[in-house]
Amino acid sequence: MKRTHEITRMLDKWSNGDEQALEDLMPLVYGELRKQAARFLRKERPNHTLQTTALINEAYLKLIDQRKLHFDSRAHFFALSARLMRRILVDHARKKNREKRGGNAETVAFDEMTVADQNGMSVDLLALDEALSRLEKHDERLARIVELKYFSGLSLVETAEALKISRTTVATDWAIAKAWLFRELTK
Repeated sequence: MKRTHEITRMLDKWSNGDEQALEDLMPLVYGELRKQAARFLRKERPNHTLQTTALINEAYLKLIDQRKLHFDSRAHFFALSARLMRRILVDHARKKNREKRGGNAETVAFDEMTVADQNGMSVDLLALDEALSRLEKHDERLARIVELKYFSGLSLVETAEALKISRTTVATDWAIAKAWLFRELTK
């Protein structure tokens, strides 16, 4: 618990312009960012060219490039990190597809997201991103919950904390979002 408060305190200092706070913060959050990046990459195809460290480094560079960020909590920081990592992977997939001109699309495992018991189903990362963008237009909160739960690996409680809603609401919305995305991706 002390570490969580220390991270939140450093995030607050960094949000207020203290550059040293970011340097002090990174050793504390690096392990969790590494787990987050590994979760993302486990859902990718096995021979993916982007490695865990490279994904973390790209996300870090995008984070430090942001101006006037304010983090309400540790969960908020990791939520933004997850969003950045998702964007990096989607951009990487788009670049690969452009290079191959219609070549094999990047796929991600869809096992955790399915409502029906169809473990092992793979989904094109770009199709998932497009479906998530459509979901965001339909219901932004549902899309945020998917990002936090599926991409970032946050628990129901951490997701509720990041979005400032109840755990019960997150659980209900998570079920709705999974069903919506499953329908979109299996049409």
